[in-house]
Amino acid sequence: MTAGPQAALPHRRWHLPAGGQLAKRVTLAKRVSILTSLAVGLTLAVASVAVYLTLRSELQSSLDDSLLQRAHTTAETTALADAENAPIPQWILAETDVRLAVVSPTEVRSNDSPEAVRQYVGAPELAVAAGRTTSSLRTVAISGTRYRVAAVPLSPSEALVLAQSMEPTYDSLRQLAFIAWGVGIAGILLAGFAGWAVATNGLRPVRRLTAAAERVARTDDLTPIEVTGGDELARLTAAFNTMLTSLDASRQRQAQLVADAGHELRTPLTSLRTNLELLTQADASGGLPAEARADLLADVRAQIDELSTLVGDLVELARDEPMARHPEHVDLAEVVDAAAARVRRRAPAGTAIEVAAEPWLVIGEPALLERAVTNLLDNAVKWGPPGGQVDVVLRSGRLTVRDRGPGIDAQDLPHVFDRFYRSAEARTLPGSGLGLAIVRRTAERHGGTTAAGNAADGGAMLMLSLPGRPN
Repeated sequence: MTAGPQAALPHRRWHLPAGGQLAKRVTLAKRVSILTSLAVGLTLAVASVAVYLTLRSELQSSLDDSLLQRAHTTAETTALADAENAPIPQWILAETDVRLAVVSPTEVRSNDSPEAVRQYVGAPELAVAAGRTTSSLRTVAISGTRYRVAAVPLSPSEALVLAQSMEPTYDSLRQLAFIAWGVGIAGILLAGFAGWAVATNGLRPVRRLTAAAERVARTDDLTPIEVTGGDELARLTAAFNTMLTSLDASRQRQAQLVADAGHELRTPLTSLRTNLELLTQADASGGLPAEARADLLADVRAQIDELSTLVGDLVELARDEPMARHPEHVDLAEVVDAAAARVRRRAPAGTAIEVAAEPWLVIGEPALLERAVTNLLDNAVKWGPPGGQVDVVLRSGRLTVRDRGPGIDAQDLPHVFDRFYRSAEARTLPGSGLGLAIVRRTAERHGGTTAAGNAADGGAMLMLSLPGRPN
């Protein structure tokens, strides 16, 4: 069996836009408007249906009560009894929309045509005439018009049948439905407009944040934006301003670090270049004496060591990451003992480092803590007299390092732990001016503090306090 002509037609695939892509094309304000309209429309629809069903039930119940009461009242009149086997008096039909018939098991009396009577007189009405039921109510269609039919006993062998048109009731329900539709559509449109207005005004701070973020990305302008109100969007704006301020401060610190590093690197690099040029010129002119050459090379090695120390300190200070993901429990007393042993090996002969450390357990980075303590001890050894004593005391998480040197001037005390800060006396001594800055950085990373002061009987005192507990 061969394929028909349609088999040769190319197979086409139609790709509809994905729901997520379609959602991205709709703004948040439009989505809020649509959702608000849907919510209001659903609410109005449920309320309208409930009102319609309730009112229809009440109207039909009221019609039934009224129809039964009229049927009983009409049945009690003597006119029907006097009109036995005669046409029903026309005056009894007070309303044109009411049909009336007297039914017995053998005959039916009515002013309507037999065809019309057969449409609203049936088994329920005959059951009332025979006395099997006390009354009946039902809805029938007479010539295409809906009627409510009630039957009540007229005599032991007759029943009175009243049929009242329900069109007025249905006209009222149709008007109610029309009004409900109109109110629903108007409510949906109004809700959509209100939702759009609320979303547009409510999202104004978000648009401001978006514009500010785009401005930052485009111009690197970190100026905070104005905060208005006290709601969640205001808190978001305040948090965004805090981020901008922090980013600006970080950028300033980086710029300052680069500038200070360039300044500090210039001196040893210039000195190193000068020494290398002297060596080159001396080699070209016959060379230096052995003793002078050895001194010059020792100076070059010292400058290289100074550069290496400075670069290492800069790398340490440039680290802005938080505490290590898995910090360790460290006994600060053991760290102090290890740092003291290291400094003793390189300290000038005769220098005494006395340690009195109580166990203190902290959570942190052992290598960074040991370097900070080592920097404090090196600073004390550098400023102490040759063969002097350095006192190291650790009590309740507070480490105090005291030397026997000249102390710290009052104007220098607030800047001891600043980066690259060197007093007038320190500028003639080796060092990068970053050792104590690393101490403060270590304290901040571990939730601690630093302080500087002078002992009452002379010498400087540097303190490092870290949170923890006795071990």
